[in-house]
Amino acid sequence: MKLCNIGHEFDYEMEKLIRLFLPFEKIEVLHTEEDDDNCAVCSVYKNGDDIIASVRLRLEDAKASSSAIVDKSIADTKKETQHELGRQLFYCFEKLTGYRPNWGILTGVRPAKLFLRYCNDFGEEYAEKFFKNKFLVNDSKLSLCKSAVKGEEGIIALSKDNSFSLYISIPFCPSRCSYCSFVSHSVEKASDIIPQYVELLCDELKETATIAKRLNLHLETVYMGGGTPTTLSAEQLNRVLGTVTENFDMSTVREFTVEAGRPDTIDQDKLLALKQNGVTRISINPQTMNDDVLQVIGRRHTAKDTVNAFKLARELGFDNINMDLIAGLPTDTFESFKSTMDIILKLDPESVTVHALSMKRASTLNTTGQYSEIKAGSEAQKMVDYSREILRENGIMPYYMYRQSKTVGNLENVGYSKHGYEGLYNVYIMDETHTILACGASAVTKLKDRSQKNIKRIFNFKYPYEYINGFNELILRKTEIGEFYDKYFKRD
Repeated sequence: MKLCNIGHEFDYEMEKLIRLFLPFEKIEVLHTEEDDDNCAVCSVYKNGDDIIASVRLRLEDAKASSSAIVDKSIADTKKETQHELGRQLFYCFEKLTGYRPNWGILTGVRPAKLFLRYCNDFGEEYAEKFFKNKFLVNDSKLSLCKSAVKGEEGIIALSKDNSFSLYISIPFCPSRCSYCSFVSHSVEKASDIIPQYVELLCDELKETATIAKRLNLHLETVYMGGGTPTTLSAEQLNRVLGTVTENFDMSTVREFTVEAGRPDTIDQDKLLALKQNGVTRISINPQTMNDDVLQVIGRRHTAKDTVNAFKLARELGFDNINMDLIAGLPTDTFESFKSTMDIILKLDPESVTVHALSMKRASTLNTTGQYSEIKAGSEAQKMVDYSREILRENGIMPYYMYRQSKTVGNLENVGYSKHGYEGLYNVYIMDETHTILACGASAVTKLKDRSQKNIKRIFNFKYPYEYINGFNELILRKTEIGEFYDKYFKRD
């Protein structure tokens, strides 16, 4: 598709909006007006004292156009011009596809954070009207946003200027799921380097702990993710987790989470290793309880394996268990998703995270003029609506939310929990509340100056073999942590 932008510099924003409707379409951005079978002409021009935002859209033989005068009462006229142009493009696509994304023109990953900012700056009533009238967010998503903000506020308030969280990356899995976009390697392919990786990871953790102590930082949460951390042996888990507890001051830690993740990696010895090292929260993530769907997405376990792993964790004393599900998986239906929810609720986890499938494969326009993504999005929307309804009925409420690009239906990921079992780290990382010191391959340290809202990122090497080969350079990068705090904070 050709995107012709005339009289403005909103190339990125208009392309993002097109991808709400055509997530995999190849888009050619031009700054001259052209007429093509698949073309969007987005123009901004003056008409006397007025600024006009105008769009003409053509999808094969179907055409639509829409324009409006930019509201100059909004203080940031440039931003409002971008929003108005986005709304006109949205209206044109809605007319030709019959599809109206529930989040409107809002494409950011942190809608709850944005809503809270508007509430703090202008009041909740203004924030609600702005989301509905300017961003075109529907009532259901606005209600979800408000619920997430309510859940997040209390957690954010726990953090202080010298708070930080620790993230530990274990980028290995028993096999790669078909939908996965994370940096992870199957154990079969990476088994030779795992011992060396664990050794160096422990060295990095020790160095990070030394820096945190020198800066007088207080550790709030620890999160070990991946990949699947429980692909490590019980001995290796003991080594890594023991390094954490022996080197960091754990007296201020409110939450210690490990993604046990794949049920086929969980056994008694590994769970005992977690328990003995002070882990307080684990995730057991089936994604679906439909065995046919599990096969399609490349999972090497069954729904029964999930049930058995969950029951074993309960027997060993884990009283804070999260379970991840995905709405919109290939071949999954609304009825089978409902069945998954029924089984999960019988297990009675403390929290459930419902993700929308992030799409990876390109798709094409079919003969009816509809898009397969739109149809899949409609089914996924029913799934997430049902999950919200049934979880709320069981006292499991939304407490955080974020979004990813190229999700079916432009949907969201939502964390639900019973009261008192909210995943603190989830809120801190998505809100960017405080510093995250990150260790391991692909991990990203985020240094936060809360007074100036400044964030500095320090990137570790992406792949395990790069992490191993470049370890000395990686350790040198950690000197930037002290430099950041020397610049933005007065230390005791």
